[in-house]
Amino acid sequence: MQAHPQVEDVQEMSCRALTNVCCGTDAAGRARSHRAAAAGAIQAVVAALQAHPQVAEVQQHGCAALTNACYSTDAAGLARKQ
Repeated sequence: MQAHPQVEDVQEMSCRALTNVCCGTDAAGRARSHRAAAAGAIQAVVAALQAHPQVAEVQQHGCAALTNACYSTDAAGLARKQ
């Protein structure tokens, strides 16, 4: 995402991939979300959303990725929502 910030398709597909990676409410899903967030996924998705405000697919899949990455009631999940 960082290598091609202006390429809409790259941003959309990356957001789709992060949505899937961060999916799951079990321990494994929470761990994947935590690792993705620690690697900068949330910031990368926000950058994609800001770079492509008129591209519906980037907005849709970016919001889904953020939802999955931040969904959790444990301390780490709550911190990601900040």
